[in-house]
Amino acid sequence: MRAGPLRHRPMLQAQQRVPDGAGGYVEQWVDLRAVWAEITTPTGRVATVASQLVATVTAEIRVRPAADLVAGRRLVHTRKGVITTYQIEAALPDNEYSMLRLLCSNVTPTPR
Repeated sequence: MRAGPLRHRPMLQAQQRVPDGAGGYVEQWVDLRAVWAEITTPTGRVATVASQLVATVTAEIRVRPAADLVAGRRLVHTRKGVITTYQIEAALPDNEYSMLRLLCSNVTPTPR
């Protein structure tokens, strides 16, 4: 495996319950770790959902296999001041389990 294409360093995040200081909890996205990744050029499509047009931008992100890279988590990538958030929809290993393909959708980030 060549390390050259894995030049991006997005932050892996998971949604967790965080104390709100008043005895309760609030759901927030929490940084887990940075990941070396190759983010391919996103593609876009428009679909009709509930009589509305919804635009979806998707990307394929290649990373080294790890147990914490699962569907439902997200990757936040900052490049030249632009923040892009990718929701992991599926994690697909190759036959040798040397690389993991993450099929992702682009989401609007929620404030921290």
